Amino acid sequence: MSTVAERPAWTVDPPYGDPGYRSTAKRAPHRPLVPMAPELAPTTGPVFGEGYADPEDADLTAGHAGEPIGQRINVSGRILGSDGRPLAGQLVEIWQCNAAGRYAHQGDQHPAPLDPNFTGAGRCLTDAEGRYRFRTIRPGAYPWRNHPNAWRPAHIHFSVFGRAFTERLVTQMYFPGDPLIPFDPVLRSIRDPKAQERLVSAFDWDSTEEEFALGFAFDVVVGGHLATPPDPA
Repeated sequence: MSTVAERPAWTVDPPYGDPGYRSTAKRAPHRPLVPMAPELAPTTGPVFGEGYADPEDADLTAGHAGEPIGQRINVSGRILGSDGRPLAGQLVEIWQCNAAGRYAHQGDQHPAPLDPNFTGAGRCLTDAEGRYRFRTIRPGAYPWRNHPNAWRPAHIHFSVFGRAFTERLVTQMYFPGDPLIPFDPVLRSIRDPKAQERLVSAFDWDSTEEEFALGFAFDVVVGGHLATPPDPA
């Protein structure tokens, strides 16, 4: 069995270069960070709102010559600020691999089939209550060569811009009951087990459509002590 599962959960902040997550060795800073006074960090910037997404952009199963292969799912939730208030008019973007675990990207060359009817990217704007909703295909697991017999659990990448450009959050949503979750160094690099749990969606009857699609709920909190953890990559 892989030693990844035997590693204890983090109880303190992990080092920038997490030894269990191999690619951080190239991405983590090797010199002390330079502190910046708050007034030097811009609190304004590009505003992503009306005109940045069309309603059809939220349906990743449409817009192709045929139906994509895989299980249809609806993914929905709310985008909330650190004060718990909904963030309306926020641009939410997602991207993912197909049901076979392969991305429609030239950098992904592992031997799984591509789906000509699924490109794996979508966007939408939150409504007045901070709600978003996507229709997509449940992604598959895929190998990633981080350690022997390494497989990423099924996940969907999220990008949320928040109320200012400096609040942008890139994170990942996992699926409940996935047996690969305990083995995933990406998720386990997050120090707090409770924070890890906030990245796992919940099965949702309300957004499940009879004989058509299963529903999953995933709320995102931008900022604060209950914030959704960012993607450690």
